Amino acid sequence: MPMREGCKFFESRTYPTGESVRKCDLDLAPEAPWRCPENCAAFQPRLADVNWSHGSLITPPTPPEPASVGSDPSIAALLDEAENIVNAVVDSTRAEVDAERGRRGTHGFGGVGRGGGHSEPRGWRRWFRRG
Repeated sequence: MPMREGCKFFESRTYPTGESVRKCDLDLAPEAPWRCPENCAAFQPRLADVNWSHGSLITPPTPPEPASVGSDPSIAALLDEAENIVNAVVDSTRAEVDAERGRRGTHGFGGVGRGGGHSEPRGWRRWFRRG
């Protein structure tokens, strides 16, 4: 079955370079951008669009389907393996970023604002003194 453009979880995005992405946000379409699973249990019709008004979904044309889609399981296996490699790096990268933020302690504000030990900018009391 072709990608269901009327599904709540279908997403299409075109980049400034002209390259486009057509995908299932739930990652349930292993043959995206060409096909959705025949009897997808997650299919839900799109009920609202931008501004709560229905309009025509303008998506770029589906790229030509390779002859091996659906018949060659090695393609899906290769994509799954690539996804696993990327997912394996996420936790360590997130830990590195959190550690770096913890060392700074100021979240990039140089001692001013939240996390820098001051509840208000330096000199604030001098500017707004009563007297």
